[in-house]
Amino acid sequence: MAMKPELRFLLNDQEIRLTEVGASDTLLDHLRIARRLTGTKEGCAEGDCGACTVLLGKLTEDGLVYEPINACIRFLASCHACHVVTVEHLRGPDGGLHPIQKAMVEHHGSQCGFCTPGIVMSLYGLWMSDPQAGVTQIEEALQGNLCRCTGYEPIVKAALAAGQQGGQAMDALAVERDAVAARLHAMREGRVELSKGCERAIIPADVDDFAAVLEENPDATIVAGATDVGLWVTKFLRDISPAVFIGHLMKGIAVKGDELRLGAGVTYSEAAPLIAKHIPAAHDYWLRIGGWQVRNMGTIGANIANGSPIGDTPPLLIALGARIVLRKGAARREVALEDFFIDYGKQDRASGEFVEEVIIPTRPEAKLAAYKISKRRDSDITAVAAGFCLSVENGIITQAKVAFGGMAAIPKRAAQAEAALTGQPFAADSFDAAARAVARDFQPLTDWRASAEYRQAIAANLFRRFWLEQSEPDLPVRLQYAVGE
Repeated sequence: MAMKPELRFLLNDQEIRLTEVGASDTLLDHLRIARRLTGTKEGCAEGDCGACTVLLGKLTEDGLVYEPINACIRFLASCHACHVVTVEHLRGPDGGLHPIQKAMVEHHGSQCGFCTPGIVMSLYGLWMSDPQAGVTQIEEALQGNLCRCTGYEPIVKAALAAGQQGGQAMDALAVERDAVAARLHAMREGRVELSKGCERAIIPADVDDFAAVLEENPDATIVAGATDVGLWVTKFLRDISPAVFIGHLMKGIAVKGDELRLGAGVTYSEAAPLIAKHIPAAHDYWLRIGGWQVRNMGTIGANIANGSPIGDTPPLLIALGARIVLRKGAARREVALEDFFIDYGKQDRASGEFVEEVIIPTRPEAKLAAYKISKRRDSDITAVAAGFCLSVENGIITQAKVAFGGMAAIPKRAAQAEAALTGQPFAADSFDAAARAVARDFQPLTDWRASAEYRQAIAANLFRRFWLEQSEPDLPVRLQYAVGE
């Protein structure tokens, strides 16, 4: 396959061509240092505060889509054939302030101003994609933006006011969309291989090319959304070269009977509408995976392949009975997700093998729930996560699958607690028994997120919470994001 030694992307209204790009070069550094676009700020360098938010336009089956992303952990090489839009590019139809900027001024949505460009870019992404967004959608869009001094009420008021002003059809990104899409299409052909010093970055042309690249470079760092790998570089200064960037690959989405088949490269945001429709009990849980920027970058396949004991998706997916397709070269094999995790840092994945597809049973007949416990409700790392999936017939629990994250070295089912439920009446006493039994399933660690004792108490109480929610569905035992509001 022909290889090109040039990275190409659009930055605002300019085409960028680069031949010297390192595997660890970040988009934020390129914007601020090489391009002097200093409206994009560095706050946390870990995708948490949102001060570095820019819009990324990417080609999809539905056309050109713009999404807010974190430039601090977005690698420059992953921007190939994309449109990067910074706050400097915003303008109104008359060349003055954009409606979002104007509303922020009028409603006093800024004080020190450090976080303001990132907030404006998140609201810009929402303003374009959901012109009539209400408070729920605005708060969801701002999950990944922290403001230490203004308070969010005037920012929400500004977002509502900007939506009421309209003007989306006249916005520059809307007017220029077809022309931008055509320019991006012209950049996509062939594999791209880049180097800078001793660092190498590889962007495969397609999935078959990725399989070939990985066979040639079995020890390469695979980078999908970079929501974790980005921190390897910004926080731990790790060498990730050679790095293979695959965020543009494995985007297939299909619904076959009672199963969702998702390519490993499908992001949390791309999967969200299907989760809301086919697994509605997990909708609010899904919207607590990072902030909006993280969900626009992070992929389901990478969250699994990473093997973290606190990954957000595995407990839910294990409880549902999910399977994954692993590929090496042209060979594929299917593995139950719960069997993929062997020990801390060890998965059932051979050298040169990668997760290609995730198969998720929707279980419409089952009683389902997913829980995430963290210090902060939004955009925070999990202390304990749990997925519940129970089958009940004639008042008897015929099958129970309950999986936890944060309780062991791997995402793991609670075998003792499941046994305490199976064959028992669907009643409070059965869940009290399971709550006691779960203490025999795990010996969690104490770390800065939670103590072992707290984790044990949480795991037990989640059984009681599940019972309360399922037995009295109208009981307001937790806050939820409303579907479609």
